[in-house]
Amino acid sequence: MAALAEWMKYRPMGDEALGYDSPLFVTQRGRRISPRAVQDRIRQLAIKHGMTQRVHPHVLRHAFASHLLESSGDLRAVQELLGHANIATTQIYTHLDFQHLAKVYDQAHPRAQKRGKRNTDS
Repeated sequence: MAALAEWMKYRPMGDEALGYDSPLFVTQRGRRISPRAVQDRIRQLAIKHGMTQRVHPHVLRHAFASHLLESSGDLRAVQELLGHANIATTQIYTHLDFQHLAKVYDQAHPRAQKRGKRNTDS
């Protein structure tokens, strides 16, 4: 919230109140930025920070949804925030969450650790 409040000070449209359809990120002329502009800015930032893999806005959306589901467990909230009409579309993130849980289990559960040690001893 603090970062958004700071951005509003410098946003080309000024401190005016945002409506439901008002763009948060705009061009110097106050127009909504294009999806291509977002993609290009993310690509430039990735290069600047030495990232070698391609980064897309959808990767950020996917990471947001995965982390939100992991921390809250509220699939309906994730569905609403992503704008999915069908819950089945959102359920792909539950698969990722179970993968994370399996990894945590393998690292923390005593029986999983014993099984791992046996595998490395043979």
